[in-house]
Amino acid sequence: MQLEYRLSNDTWGEAERAAILRVLDSNRFTMGGEVQAAERAAAEQFGTKYAVMTSSGSTANLLAIAAMVCSGKLRQGDEVLVPAVSWSTTYFPLEQMGLRFRLVDIDRETLNLDVQKVAAALTKDTRAIFAVNLLGNPNEFDALCALCRQHDLLLMEDNCESMGASYGGKQAGTFGVFGTYSTFFSHHLCTMEGGFVVTDDELLYQYMLSLRAHGWTRDLPQSSALHTKDADPFYESFCFVTPGYNLRPLEMEGALATEQFKKLDGFVVQRRKNAEYLQKKLAGHPLFSMQRETGMSSWFGFALLLRKPGAGLRDRVVTHLRANGVETRPIVAGNFARQPVFPKLHASVAGTLENADYVHDNGFFVGNHSQDMAQVLDKLPLLLDQALA
Repeated sequence: MQLEYRLSNDTWGEAERAAILRVLDSNRFTMGGEVQAAERAAAEQFGTKYAVMTSSGSTANLLAIAAMVCSGKLRQGDEVLVPAVSWSTTYFPLEQMGLRFRLVDIDRETLNLDVQKVAAALTKDTRAIFAVNLLGNPNEFDALCALCRQHDLLLMEDNCESMGASYGGKQAGTFGVFGTYSTFFSHHLCTMEGGFVVTDDELLYQYMLSLRAHGWTRDLPQSSALHTKDADPFYESFCFVTPGYNLRPLEMEGALATEQFKKLDGFVVQRRKNAEYLQKKLAGHPLFSMQRETGMSSWFGFALLLRKPGAGLRDRVVTHLRANGVETRPIVAGNFARQPVFPKLHASVAGTLENADYVHDNGFFVGNHSQDMAQVLDKLPLLLDQALA
C-alpha cells in the first residue's frame, strides 16, 4: 500500500508568488516595510500590542529570552521550569543567557506540562515557567496561570508549533509575557524561514527591536526607556545600547507572511477537520492513542503513542510506515534529558520523567496538512495494523 504522505504540504499560491516578485522588483531585500507590514498583521491576528518578526522560530526564542534578561525581568542564575519534551531551541536560549533550567515531566496524553508536577518542582529559586504548546496543543492555562499568580512567577510561551491554537477563546502564545511562533516551511504558515515574538510589554518590545539588529538604536522610537536619540542622525547611525545579534528576517519573508496570515484561519479549520476525521478512525484502537486535545488545538501534526500492549515496538511501526511512503518523526526531541547535549548544559531534572521516557521510546508523529486528507487518513490505520500484525 504505497502512499505519498509527507509531513507538510505546499500552501503557496499566486498571492505568494506575487509577493516574492514585488520584493524582487523593489530591490529592497533586507528588513524594511514588508517586515513591518507582517508585524502589524501578526499583532492583529493574535490580539497583542506588539509583534517582532525574526529570522526563525528558534531565533524568536533567543530574542525573547535575551530581552527578558537584558530588561531585568530575569537575571542570570534564575531558575526556569520547562517541559521535558520539546525542541532544542526551547532550552538553548536559556543556557546561552545564563539561566538555569529544570526539566519537568509531561502529561502522557496531552504531551504538555503536568501542572501538578510543575507545582511539586517549584523551589525558592524558581522565577519563571517556559511553557511549550506541543504540536498544536495548548497547555491547561487556567491551572498554569493560577499557579504563576500564586507563586509570583513569570509565564513565557514557546508557541512555535501551535500557531492558531486557542484556549478559552484566547490565542495560544498570548498567555505569557511573550509568545513565540515559527513560520518554517513545514509549519502552519510558510515563509521558508521566519518567526515572530508577540507581547503586550512595551519595554520588552523595545529591547527586542534593539537586540534583533546588532543592539543598535536605529529601530527604537525617538525616546525610549533604553535610549534618547541624538538630534543628529549621523550619531545614531551606529549607536549601540544592548549586546545584540543579527536576527533580522528578509523582506521576502515579511511579504510572504502577510499573504499567509490571510489564510491562517482557513488552514486551522481544515487541520481541525483532518484531526477529527483521524480521531474517529482511531477511536478505541487497542494499540495506538492520539494526543489528547486541550482547548482548541491547531494540530501541527498527529502525535501517536503505542499503548502498553505494543510498548517497545515503535521502531517496527516507523519502519513499516516509511516503507509505505509515510514520513514520520519522533515526538519532537523526546525526553531531552536523554539527548547527548544535556550533560553539557546548566540543567537538571525535577523528580522523575517516566512519561517523557515513555513518549521518547513509544511515540512518533505523522503530518497534518492544510487541505483535506481523508484519502490518506483512510489508509493510515490499515498501515498501523499491518505493522504490528
